[in-house]
Amino acid sequence: MKIAKFGGSSLANADQIRKVCDIISEDHSRKVVVVSAPGKRNPGDIKVTDLLIRLADVILSEKDHQKELYSVIERFRGIAADLDLDQYIMDDIESDLKARSSSDHSDRSRFIDLIKAAGEDNCARLLTAYLCSIGKYAKYLDPKEAGMFLTDEYGNAQVLPETYDNLKKIAEYPGIIVFPGFFGYTLSGDVVTFPRGGSDITGSILAAALEVDIYENWTDVDAVYAVNPELVRNPYAMKEITYDEMRELAYAGFSVLHEEALSPAFRKSIPVHIRNTNNPRSAGTVIVRRRRNYEGMVTGIAGAKGFININISKYLMNREVGFVVKVLKIFADEGIPFEHMPSGIDSVSIILKQANISSEKEKRVIDRLKDELSIETINISRNLALVMIVGEAMAKTVGVTARAAGCLSRAGINLEIIDQGASEISVIFGIREEYCDYALRELYKEFFIN
Repeated sequence: MKIAKFGGSSLANADQIRKVCDIISEDHSRKVVVVSAPGKRNPGDIKVTDLLIRLADVILSEKDHQKELYSVIERFRGIAADLDLDQYIMDDIESDLKARSSSDHSDRSRFIDLIKAAGEDNCARLLTAYLCSIGKYAKYLDPKEAGMFLTDEYGNAQVLPETYDNLKKIAEYPGIIVFPGFFGYTLSGDVVTFPRGGSDITGSILAAALEVDIYENWTDVDAVYAVNPELVRNPYAMKEITYDEMRELAYAGFSVLHEEALSPAFRKSIPVHIRNTNNPRSAGTVIVRRRRNYEGMVTGIAGAKGFININISKYLMNREVGFVVKVLKIFADEGIPFEHMPSGIDSVSIILKQANISSEKEKRVIDRLKDELSIETINISRNLALVMIVGEAMAKTVGVTARAAGCLSRAGINLEIIDQGASEISVIFGIREEYCDYALRELYKEFFIN
C-alpha cells in the first residue's frame, strides 16, 4: 500500500486534477490519497487557503463578506464545471462554505481554523466526485470519522497518540480513500489545523498508522535539489537523502516538505518519495533512514532569514552552577523558544527567530537578565541569516567546515556565528541577512561545481 499526497499546485485546476487521477489510476497500491487545498493557477494567482484566510478576517471584522465568500465558491465552481461534474457537488461545497461562514466566531482562533480547513475538505469532496465520474470506486473520508484527533492548539496542532490506532481501520475500506489534509478534530469536536503546509503532516501520520510501503509526496518539482533552484541554474538533483538531512534542510528553508512531516514516517522507517505531478516519469528523491551511497561530502545547502542573536557575557560564568538554566527560564517565562545556543567560557549566545520576540518582550528579557542574573554585558545582533551546509558524509570528512568558512571569507562575507551540532551532519554560519542568497550561491559553487 502507498499513501499519495498531492500538494496545492497539483490540484489548482481541472487539468491538474486530471493528471492526479491518472497517477492514482495507474497504480492500484495508491489506496489512500491525501489532498491539499487548490493552489495557484499561475504566478499571479491566490491560493484557496489565502482566500479563506481573507474571508475569515473580513467576517471577524464584522464587515460584509459576500464578495470574499463567493470568490472561494467561484474557484471551486470553475474547477467543477471544467471537470463536467454534476451540480450536486457544487451544491454541497457552497452549502458547506456558507455554513462555516455563518458559524459562531466568538473564539477567533477556533473560527479561523474552521474556515481555513474548508480548502482541503472541499477539495477532497471534489476529487472524490471526479474519480467516481470516471468509473473509480472512491470514498471521501471525514477526518472525524477516521479518528484524526489533535491537540486543541489552533493553527499549530499536534497529533494525539490514540489517532494512530484509530486510523488503522482505513486499511479495511474498499476502493480509493480520499482524505483531506491539514486538519483534524479536537476531542471536543472542534476543527483544528496543523501549521501551514500541514497536509504533508497528515500524509505522514497516515503512512505511519497504516505502515505503508512508501509515502509519495507529489509536488511541482522533479526532485529535492542541493540548493534553492531559484538561485542557481540546473541545480544538482538528489536521488537519495536521509530523514536527518532533510529535517535539517527543511528547518533552514527547503520548502519542498514541511519540516514536521518527517517525524511519523521516520519512527516507522517509511521511505518518503518526492515526485512531480507534472512529470511522473521523473525519478524524484527518496528520503530514507540510511543511505546506500553518498554522492558527495555535502548533501545540500540552505539558508533562512529573520534571526536575532542575544549574546550574554559574565565573568566566571562557567563556575556558576545552573546559570544557563536560569537564562533559559527567563525566555521560557516569556514564551520565547530558542533556536541555537553556542557558548564560550564566559559567554553564551541565544539565537531566536525575530518573529518570536516583540520589542516589549525583548525589553522585559533584557531587564530580567540584568536584574536577576547580574549580567555584565548584553549585545544584540538583529537581521541575521543562518546559512547551513548539511551532509551525513561530513562527519567522516576532514576540513569541510574550514573549506566552507574559507569560501565565505573569499567572498567577503563576515561570519558572526559558527555552530556545529553534535551529530556533525550540519554546520551553521550566522551572517547578515543581505548576504544570504550570495552566500548560498558561493557555497554551491564550492561544493558542487568546483
